[in-house]
Amino acid sequence: MRIHVEFAIAAVLSMAAAIAPVAAQDHAHHAATANAQLPADGPRHATDAPLRKGMADIRAAVDALGHYERGHMGVDQALAQVATIERSIGGIVANCKLEPQADAALHGVLGTLGQGIAALKADPADMAAIAQLRKALQDYSRLFDDAGAQPAG
Repeated sequence: MRIHVEFAIAAVLSMAAAIAPVAAQDHAHHAATANAQLPADGPRHATDAPLRKGMADIRAAVDALGHYERGHMGVDQALAQVATIERSIGGIVANCKLEPQADAALHGVLGTLGQGIAALKADPADMAAIAQLRKALQDYSRLFDDAGAQPAG
């Protein structure tokens, strides 16, 4: 099972790295697709326990990266938080069971997380990567019914 989780993480990160150059050009399309998956006034997608747990762990790691942005955390500690995010994504991929429409919306969130992870690993001084991680959390809280999800600030 561990091999499958590691493969899933590698696939998400590879996909994110491959689409990162296109993402800037295609950002409007992705936003339109995400909005099309859920009506603005409609209910948010249902979640399950593995998704809520994984996203809570990701939120905690992204919050901790705020210390890195302010110079209160070293690169090694920041990369340890990135590793926590990667493990959490793996747990979500391995254990989360959602309806197809919710699953499609989640893939967008995980893709944005993967892009932020790849950018931060490639250049730990790239603080815009942390902003991208926060954007993924904002998208999640907008799209999914998770009482523990608060819009990332």
